[in-house]
Amino acid sequence: MNDIIDRLNKLKKERNAIIISHIYQLPEIQDIADFVGDSLDLSRKAAQTDADVIMFCGVHFMAETASILNPSKKVLIADPHAGCPMADMITVPQLKELKSQNPSAKVVSYVNTSAAIKAHSDICCTSANASAIVDSLSEGEIIFVPDRNLGAFVSAKTGKKMIIWNGFCPTHNNFILPEHLLKVKQSHPKAQVLVHPECRPETIALADHAMSTGQMCNFISKSGKDEFIIGTELGILHKLKKDNPHKNFYPISELAVCPNMKKTTLSKVLDALLNMKNIVQVPDEIRERAYLPIKKMIDK
Repeated sequence: MNDIIDRLNKLKKERNAIIISHIYQLPEIQDIADFVGDSLDLSRKAAQTDADVIMFCGVHFMAETASILNPSKKVLIADPHAGCPMADMITVPQLKELKSQNPSAKVVSYVNTSAAIKAHSDICCTSANASAIVDSLSEGEIIFVPDRNLGAFVSAKTGKKMIIWNGFCPTHNNFILPEHLLKVKQSHPKAQVLVHPECRPETIALADHAMSTGQMCNFISKSGKDEFIIGTELGILHKLKKDNPHKNFYPISELAVCPNMKKTTLSKVLDALLNMKNIVQVPDEIRERAYLPIKKMIDK
């Protein structure tokens, strides 16, 4: 492993490359990255970097977003087959049909969507700023795609009724359940419960706080508490333990693993950067239309 890391560090200098990693990536990927964050953090970092090459360790829609924000840079992804099931749950024809049924509605698309969906949206959001973005919109109908759980969370928080698409994250929706939470809470009754808003409403209802992964990291670092029950993908535990070595973390479910996030390996990162392969490039027509809703998201 050390040989791969040494080679990657050398290649980064030669290519003027930056490696950015999502919090759900494997520990060794997070450790080699120049920056680790959630979707909003990564979008902002991609928009600000002076690097010529962005080596993206995450899933495909994230690399697409980086490419849209940086059309003159080369954006690489370690594994081109690392997709997002939630993003695949809404297609352009489906969104067009929904818009035709609600022609006056504004479309808010979660960042966990394809570039093509973003191109047909008014504004994008992440789990960190979804409520603020929806709250900022003037009165009128709002279409929210594709996550029904995040949509329900935002609707409850803002008091705004929305037309919510019936998509979901399999990892959060299927494997972080109320019964799992209650069982862990029995063992650790003093621990604060933090869950991601991609979880089911009935899971969120049992938590102390629902927040994005980046918000979880910031909250825990500033908290005087030392025990936390965590309801999101298990990859976050590496960063939490690394940043807070004297605090204890208990996952709600050991099954909360995103198989697509785990497709990225050090050898794949090295192969992509060495051979400048797996370039993610969004067609100009889509990129130009998707840029504005993404930029609005970043600026919020």
